[in-house]
Amino acid sequence: MTIEIHVPDIGADEVEVTEILVKAGDKVAVDQSLLSVEGDKASMEVPASEAGVVKSINVKVGDKVKTGSLIMTFEGEGAAKEDAAPAKEEAKSDAKSEAKADKPKSGGTAVQDVKVPDIGGDAVEVTEIMVKVGDTVSEEQSLLSVEGDKASMEVPAPFAGKVKEIKISVGDKVSTGSLIMVFETAGDASADAAPATEPKAEAKAETKTEAAPAKTETAPAASAASGSDGFVENSAYAHASPVIRRLAREFGINLAKVKGTGRKGRVVKEDVQNYVKQLVKQVESGAVSSGGVGGSHMGFDLIAWPKVDFSKFGEVEAKPLSRIQKLSGANLHRNWVRIPHVTQFDEADITGLEDFRKEQNAIADKKKMGVKYTPLVFIMKAVAKALEEFPTFNSSLSDDGASLILKKYVHLGIAVDTPNGLVVPVVRDVNKKGIIELSRELQDISVKAREGKLTSSDMQGGCFTISSLGGIGGTAFTPIVNA
Repeated sequence: MTIEIHVPDIGADEVEVTEILVKAGDKVAVDQSLLSVEGDKASMEVPASEAGVVKSINVKVGDKVKTGSLIMTFEGEGAAKEDAAPAKEEAKSDAKSEAKADKPKSGGTAVQDVKVPDIGGDAVEVTEIMVKVGDTVSEEQSLLSVEGDKASMEVPAPFAGKVKEIKISVGDKVSTGSLIMVFETAGDASADAAPATEPKAEAKAETKTEAAPAKTETAPAASAASGSDGFVENSAYAHASPVIRRLAREFGINLAKVKGTGRKGRVVKEDVQNYVKQLVKQVESGAVSSGGVGGSHMGFDLIAWPKVDFSKFGEVEAKPLSRIQKLSGANLHRNWVRIPHVTQFDEADITGLEDFRKEQNAIADKKKMGVKYTPLVFIMKAVAKALEEFPTFNSSLSDDGASLILKKYVHLGIAVDTPNGLVVPVVRDVNKKGIIELSRELQDISVKAREGKLTSSDMQGGCFTISSLGGIGGTAFTPIVNA
């Protein structure tokens, strides 16, 4: 019996076929998606109104269709069963070996266990169940998503049927052979469940190859290029189902750059959509540089410097950068590009302060206190007082940009020039310390910095940085914000 499949009422004049989800010869269940279409305002999938085997496909990607358009021709259930009869006879001996299949009478139903196929790993976690009890499932339709240490994949149905029981839930651990569901199948489905010996071997091989691509997804070298533009899906592993990977390929998106909001950082459909929206906004606002959108997602991936052979202009010497210079250069460049820099200059009469400082130094020398008061220590106290009176200056923007983090402590970074480069040790609780204590601490950290003995914790937690060029003179300068 031949069945014609037409486009249902989709509430639009004309839409474009963007993807065909089945091929000739496929066995299709009722409501299974046949193709994707896209109109001016939305995209949708066209489901099968009848069950059967795809005999012919009357459209191709790019065609325009509307309500009532003929898209496919099916061969009905009756014809499919007649075609399956010879295979049923041929596979009789194999059917007996099916462990959990009840041998039905003609026209009755059978209950069959659905187990995890060979997924090539130990235990994996169930992250999503894609069907529910009562659903009619076609062969190879995805039942659930699982995720291991290195890959995620979908487990397909080994045969068609109706979901009677679901034996697992999200978060459960399963492995090869684990019972996941129980299907109720048609009486004649035993022919499909137990085909002839050679097809059975082929099916087993196909099951194994389903898991194989998931293993290779972790290696960047194994990432497949999509299309002639050389797009590589993943430069690093991303947790996403095959459906989401296909969606990302359609948009030409590297999933490794998409932040997942699903369970355990899994990338879901909304993440891909939001990522695309963000890129579109950047392009429309002109925020994306000519170098394209890169890892920062902020439109600041500048074009590369041209390669220049300076030796052709004269004698040169290549002197390797120190570790501090390499780290400082990258961090300061990032800060200069991403943080707005505004400078405001003014003058203050510190004649009285200088007189007081010199007087205190004379007293300290006379008492042999071993301390020297510099202008810097008084500037530190002035900054600490200002940060207490104006707390907005002692704050940082949260990572998500939704909150202002007001700090209840006053730690100041002090830039120190060393033979190996500039470092910024942090003096803590400046607002709670006196001039003498701060002067001694400044001397100690300066010596420690120049001897290369600072630890990473010594340079963390600063609220405000003071960079002094008093040693070389000048009127004013614009320092790069130390973040």
